[in-house]
Amino acid sequence: MAISRRNFLQLTALGLGGAAVRPFNKGSLLPEFPPVDRLGRICVGSVEVKARPSLDSETIKVLYEDTVLPWVSERAAVSKDWNRIIQRWVETPEGYIYSPYIQPVRNNPNLPIDQLLTLSMGEGMWFEVTIPYADVILNNTPSSHSWVSTRVEEGLPVRVYYGQIFFVDIIRVDDDGQIYYRINPNYYGGLDMLWVPAEAMRPITQVEIAPISPEVEEKRAIINLSRQSIACFEGSSEVFYCRVSTGIETGSTPLGVHRVARKFISLQMSGSGSGGTGAGYDLPGIGWTSIFVTGGVAIHATVWHNEFGFPRSHGCVNCLPEDARWLFRWLQPAVIYDPGMVDVSTSGEPSTIIEVVDE
Repeated sequence: MAISRRNFLQLTALGLGGAAVRPFNKGSLLPEFPPVDRLGRICVGSVEVKARPSLDSETIKVLYEDTVLPWVSERAAVSKDWNRIIQRWVETPEGYIYSPYIQPVRNNPNLPIDQLLTLSMGEGMWFEVTIPYADVILNNTPSSHSWVSTRVEEGLPVRVYYGQIFFVDIIRVDDDGQIYYRINPNYYGGLDMLWVPAEAMRPITQVEIAPISPEVEEKRAIINLSRQSIACFEGSSEVFYCRVSTGIETGSTPLGVHRVARKFISLQMSGSGSGGTGAGYDLPGIGWTSIFVTGGVAIHATVWHNEFGFPRSHGCVNCLPEDARWLFRWLQPAVIYDPGMVDVSTSGEPSTIIEVVDE
């Protein structure tokens, strides 16, 4: 189905009153990124670029959120900062940036597809963002108090980011042949629909979510709050280990033995902050989500920080997207592509033990 630029502009203008949505053209929606394999995206408001990997080193310049630059290497601090647990810095052509503030990303644009699968709930497919970021076009007036409305009200660009996962339900082509996917940031009852340039997103296949070691009955995952890690065991053999970020507030990632309760290929999460966790949050496109505590505590992919190894969540277990994907596939029960989620309370399937310890 074709759609004109005029119609797209009308869609973005509805109810926005001149909000900061960029002009609709390919150049503004798909920025040029440095032509190297490994990149970093500044994922906080601003960062100081240092001459050496040290907090007390000379500040060369200041870079702002969503600046994308080559990721040369990762280095240990040359002088220890006793106020910080993480002592890693990222070397860039501009200088050194404290690693928690820069998300590791890649720029892998895709050939658009022209047809979606027919699923039980209509046409659609799961897609992953594979470029550092892409500006979007709003399909409708933002719902009240949503992440979209917040960005628009603050005059900030509405974007999707590397590693996020969304459900696409419509493909459209403009007058110049540019292809766009319509995404629903919360496939399970979402309100805000967004148009994303097709090159920014890669379709996820059933093979990619196929379970790992489904024949193994004795599986358990141990989340260690002291070490900020998760280790996976098949019997007595450790088969996977990674750094994570758990809840910053005591008890927000509950100690004890739990089981996987629900799993989602993608989910939008929101909540109000409390205690040391800060302000409320509304986060779309959270991929590879495995909920294991009543109330929504989950293991999931994280794209808004690179502080793994240090507590900083509202209670969930934050992981790099590639680590969250592996865990999602390994943890039981398995998830099939359609509908992209499972709930053991209704399916009755066995689920993997997740033990949270502090030792």
